Amino acid sequence: MAGYMMGIDIGTTSTKVVLFSKGGEVVRSCSKGYPLHSPTPSVAEQDPDEIYKAVIMAIAEVMITSEIDKDELGFISFSSAMHSLIAMDKDGRPLTNSITWADNRSVAYAERLKSSEQGMQLYHRTGTPIHPMSPITKIMWLKNEHPEIFDVTDKFIGIKEYIFYKFFNEYVMDHSLASATGMFNLNELKWDEEALVVAGIGADKLPTLVPTTQVLSGLSPELAAAMNIHEGTPFVIGASDGVLANLGQNAIKPGVLAVTIGTSGAVRTVSERPLTDPKGRTFCYALTENHWVIGGPVNNGGITFRWARDQFGRVEIEKAKASGLDSYEILTDMASAIAPGSDGLIFHPYMAGERAPLWSADARGSFFGLALHHTRDHMVRAVLEGVMYNLYSVLLAVRELAGAPEKIHASGGFVRSKLWRQIMADVFNQNVTIPESFESSSLGAAVLGLYALGEIESLDEVEGMIGDTDELVPIEANVKVYEELMSIYLSVSRQLEADYSRIAEFQRRHLE
Repeated sequence: MAGYMMGIDIGTTSTKVVLFSKGGEVVRSCSKGYPLHSPTPSVAEQDPDEIYKAVIMAIAEVMITSEIDKDELGFISFSSAMHSLIAMDKDGRPLTNSITWADNRSVAYAERLKSSEQGMQLYHRTGTPIHPMSPITKIMWLKNEHPEIFDVTDKFIGIKEYIFYKFFNEYVMDHSLASATGMFNLNELKWDEEALVVAGIGADKLPTLVPTTQVLSGLSPELAAAMNIHEGTPFVIGASDGVLANLGQNAIKPGVLAVTIGTSGAVRTVSERPLTDPKGRTFCYALTENHWVIGGPVNNGGITFRWARDQFGRVEIEKAKASGLDSYEILTDMASAIAPGSDGLIFHPYMAGERAPLWSADARGSFFGLALHHTRDHMVRAVLEGVMYNLYSVLLAVRELAGAPEKIHASGGFVRSKLWRQIMADVFNQNVTIPESFESSSLGAAVLGLYALGEIESLDEVEGMIGDTDELVPIEANVKVYEELMSIYLSVSRQLEADYSRIAEFQRRHLE
């Protein structure tokens, strides 16, 4: 194989292209952002062509700035965010924007399906919890509320399928992203017949299913030139960002837990066979036929800290602009001066509804225990702690299904914060290992590409590509504080569950 490989991670807010050496070292990277259109609280869409252009531009920039010869690029492999939906017409044009995982307009259809016995049966066959994020509920919503679109749709696809269609004029979907649609039978590795009936479509309305190791090639000369690569460069279809983050963190063996916090977050571990939760709290997504990633995603990761910065840190934002410092670092330095537990202030981070463990689009955030002695700095620290409480509550569900983790590997933008890393170790009461590289999904895509092309015999070889790691050890005094507050955190969220729907309905009436 040539000396370089490229991993591409198509995310919710940006696409990141990373060029790796064959040994896994980062050679060059480039990120191109794009907006998320959210005119009302329920809407979260993106222009698929903006994302497509971002992919092309980022590949070209990495190739040009790295100054490697085209012949030295062995392949390009893809990671992508899950749960997006685009309706396409018979001429290959989008009838909708890319409706992202954060879009909640199908909430009524999700709730009806979730409360039925049929919904639970679908979950156990497909591994996707019933939620508005799921493409099956988005299709149900389009069918009932936008028949003018549904009736003329030729294919329902996601953002990665859109990009591959633009590249190769084929509608193909990997097993990993398919397993996040709510319509893929985990045991049979095909579209689930009953799920299709629920969605009101036939299999002909969906892409052709292929394994995550599928290789495509044959770009047009114009596209190849635009990206500064050879026309015959192999493109490995890859998998979803979640399962590839596990791979890129070397968390693909049973007993190893991966925790990721980016805009959103997730807790995941790997099983050798599909596993679903009797209570419907966890997902089960494919990596390969022998690697099944189970866990739970949260809506509220870094996006919640960004909200706290924007609302409580306006002075720090201006200070950062003037000094060249990072506004988040300034805020975490301030929060570090507050005692663990924020002097009895608890934050439930359900700012964008919540997936695991509540699976409620109506969940809403709250501060609990707020008193006169609390300051802005307490509120910032409580936000950081609240995100970790929520992730730990997901771990409790995963632990019931797969057992207690032996190791925890963490990744995502949050690991840049020493305070947030320590809070994780203390809340989880376990050592947390953090790889030197933050590019877990992109590296996972590259390693999967090596495997797809026969360059490595096992995905376990990722262990030699991780590089140096840092390990955080829990502080016993902090652990005791968080254990006491975690009990209160869980109790409060359970008691508020009925009222989440009431306040969400009020907001919908007054904001949309």
